[in-house]
Amino acid sequence: MRVFLAGIPLEGARVVVIGGGEAALAKLRLFVGSPADLVWFAPGDAPGADRRPQGAPSPFARTPTPEDLAGARLVFVALDDEAEASRVAGLARAAGAQVNVVDRPGLSDFQTPALIDRDQVVIGVATGGAAPILARDVRARIEGVLPEALGPLAALAGRIRERVKAGAPDFLARRRFWEKAFRGAAADMVAEGRIEAAHDEMIRLLDAAAPGAGVVHLLGSGTGDPELLTLKALRILQDADVILHDAGVPPGVLARARRDAPRRDVSAMTAPEVRDLIAGHLAQGERVVRLYVGDPGAPGPAACERGALKDTGVEAFVIPVVPDPRHVWTLDDRHGLLVPGPSDCVSP
Repeated sequence: MRVFLAGIPLEGARVVVIGGGEAALAKLRLFVGSPADLVWFAPGDAPGADRRPQGAPSPFARTPTPEDLAGARLVFVALDDEAEASRVAGLARAAGAQVNVVDRPGLSDFQTPALIDRDQVVIGVATGGAAPILARDVRARIEGVLPEALGPLAALAGRIRERVKAGAPDFLARRRFWEKAFRGAAADMVAEGRIEAAHDEMIRLLDAAAPGAGVVHLLGSGTGDPELLTLKALRILQDADVILHDAGVPPGVLARARRDAPRRDVSAMTAPEVRDLIAGHLAQGERVVRLYVGDPGAPGPAACERGALKDTGVEAFVIPVVPDPRHVWTLDDRHGLLVPGPSDCVSP
């Protein structure tokens, strides 16, 4: 990761924009309508009222002084003269502000990502200032598939957050509740503008919440190319509560899993030991992903673990992988899967 995107609360934050051209106007549009205290300085000729963003503050037709910048959290400098931009940026930095000098990464403390604004939900795409047009292109692709109701849905979640904490004190139970709330009828109601009906539906879900049964999915890294993971495999990796993996699973595949899911390398464990470990997680209602190198349906250690689980009555769901064209694959009649070749169960 070359760039870290941090969320900066805007409630009561003083944001200063300096400049009168299109670059300055674009920065103003970002913050108009936000709870920030927005201040605008336009040295020289300020743009006419017909060009100013609706709701933007009236500009001061001068360069800001150190006193003007005191208490500012973010300062955007959009001045054509590089020397003057550098001087003003120094004043802002001395006042304790984080500074962005538009189109000059070398003079900036941060770059502005391409933003998708859904009120409570804000998504940023950043390239560290290296390729801003690429970031905007990626933003456009993502924005096209995101519903407008994300903001109201997040706001509704904020309304009932404390009630959910009280009603579901267990972290796992809370996560299960939120997943149902965000993926079910309540989300559809918010999309239709039926906010109070969605609120009632979420409360109904909360009152009916009960610990769910655990489940184990057997996944494979396949060819090792994360781009060839199936949509189903990606969804399961994102929903996992815990990931038990082989040592040789590529980092790029592990990176597609939910970031806060605990990971454990079980390569040195025997099939019965892995079985017992999985059973312990299932008893807590957790969703376990056993992630193998290659195909989880192939003979070998994966087959040994499947057999050990089956002997205890645990149902394991095997998720097929995209075959690796570099191998000669044969049909395994017993499992109905394509596998690279037979192998015996061997304990480490």
